[in-house]
Amino acid sequence: MKGIPEHHLSRMPDNTAMKQQNLPAYQLRFSATVVLSIFFGTGVFCLCMGVILILSVKSTKKIEINYTKICSNCAQLRENAFNFDKECICSIPFYLPEKMEGNVYMYYKLSGFYQNLYRYIQSRSNNQLVGEALRDVEDCAPFKVSHHGTPIVPCGAIANSMFNGSTKPPYWPKPIYDLDRNNVENNGFLNDDFIVWMRTAAFPTFKKLYRRLYRIHYFTEGLPADFPVTRFHGEKSVVLSTLTWCGGGGFFLGVAYTVTGALTWLASFALMAVHLMWKKKKIAYQKKSYALRRKTENRNGQ
Repeated sequence: MKGIPEHHLSRMPDNTAMKQQNLPAYQLRFSATVVLSIFFGTGVFCLCMGVILILSVKSTKKIEINYTKICSNCAQLRENAFNFDKECICSIPFYLPEKMEGNVYMYYKLSGFYQNLYRYIQSRSNNQLVGEALRDVEDCAPFKVSHHGTPIVPCGAIANSMFNGSTKPPYWPKPIYDLDRNNVENNGFLNDDFIVWMRTAAFPTFKKLYRRLYRIHYFTEGLPADFPVTRFHGEKSVVLSTLTWCGGGGFFLGVAYTVTGALTWLASFALMAVHLMWKKKKIAYQKKSYALRRKTENRNGQ
């Protein structure tokens, strides 16, 4: 008799409950009461959270100032690259309609600016942004090199659409290492405004944080008034807003919770109606079967 090779024996699974698939198993079977309780509880939680979030958002104070047409002269000046060294100041007096308590956050808002275009998003160099290879500009078209042939730092369409009107790099009023003269640690690729701008938005209308105003009575520093938006028929605004415990003043999260809770409640009532209908049919069928069985027993008894 030919023996079984040793390497064939080693492939056989051990005679254990785990490898022989003989472990005890338990299958959860929820009753209708448990399922309906879960649905009703989830609906109540979502509805309560939605109402709380909506009321919290309504308690925020916000003012939006559109300065597209007011500062159009500065934007037109910057559309010509030869005016990169000319200063343009646009002042807009405004008044707060109501008192804004606590810290106030200043945003810049752009409308009609599509940061989600594929070629726009891909036009950047991550190796350059982390400081590993400053000459890595292969994916930065059309802002790869200057007219002298030197690599643009920072390169790419995203970085070079942040400001407007210069030649090193294009559309920048100052070099990357001189973005903040008051704070040397807030320069280069670590500049807060640059980092915020490089985070592309998903929708054509968006706002991004520009400054935090910590309980001050007045301020004089504003947004760049020379950002051109007429070429893509867009608009630009400055937004002053307070925050709540749940973040900004958007209604999306509150509405999402409210809609989810309402749909869950509708599903709960639908499931309860189906359950009661089948339960009624089951009881009627049982009564009919019981009556038929009693009738059969009586006939057999006679």
